[in-house]
Amino acid sequence: MKVINFVLNVLWLVLCGLWMSLAYVVAGIICAILIITIPWAIASFRIALYVLWPFGRTTRERPDAGAASCAGNVVWLIFAGWWLAIGHLATSIALAVTIIGLPFAWANLKMIPISLMPLGREIVSTDERFAGWGA
Repeated sequence: MKVINFVLNVLWLVLCGLWMSLAYVVAGIICAILIITIPWAIASFRIALYVLWPFGRTTRERPDAGAASCAGNVVWLIFAGWWLAIGHLATSIALAVTIIGLPFAWANLKMIPISLMPLGREIVSTDERFAGWGA
């Protein structure tokens, strides 16, 4: 399974991962410059690493996320989330035109909710996805 994830990640990196990750890095740099938005910068850099190499990993809601994450997501949605989501959508459309790009187009569409509301989520290995639930 790790070999398949590696091959998928390399193809992802070449086809769309690099430029989408750069978009998150730019958003993170802008947030870091504004100082008060450093928590959003940290989230943006975290998601940038996920978008760069996503196969074999997934996201899940953090159990300790509360109202602050919800309010932070609203701010993120207004200032950065919508244009990152548009980037994922545009990339999905471009990838869907090709046969090899169809699974990557679907993966891009699955990242739109993460791009819209990244706070209160954590990135975990697909093996750890359900670890700790029900404890």
